[in-house]
Amino acid sequence: MYVSSSSDEQPGPSASAADPAPRPSRRVFSREYKLAVVAEYENAPNGEKGAILRREGLYSSHIIEWTRARDAGVLTGEPTGPASSVSASTSSKRPRKTADQVELEKLRRHNKKLKDDLARTRLALDIMGKAHALLEGLSESAENNEPPTTS
Repeated sequence: MYVSSSSDEQPGPSASAADPAPRPSRRVFSREYKLAVVAEYENAPNGEKGAILRREGLYSSHIIEWTRARDAGVLTGEPTGPASSVSASTSSKRPRKTADQVELEKLRRHNKKLKDDLARTRLALDIMGKAHALLEGLSESAENNEPPTTS
């Protein structure tokens, strides 16, 4: 008869230390490292950006997240909140856009798209009108020109 002890059924702290592949820990990056990588990435020509990511073992989502954090003032140590928008507009970084500015840009893009669609539709109607007139003229000339009869 087999009798098992509690140490055989549930691994204790000593069992995890003996594990040849311990659970990986999450990487932690310093503010300085994040700022340096974001600056290098933004200043690199388009063909070199992927090489930076591969060299550092990063994903593009890291850069996007760190850029947003930098722009929000989290990485640079600037205070967040209503006072930060004033200090951000006076600094050399891009000023933060208000909700009204974002909506205005969205509406302008939509308006431009609609104007382009309208111009394309008008052009198509003009072409269709000319094609209709041409076909109508060909039809009339075909009716008037009977094939000659041989006698």
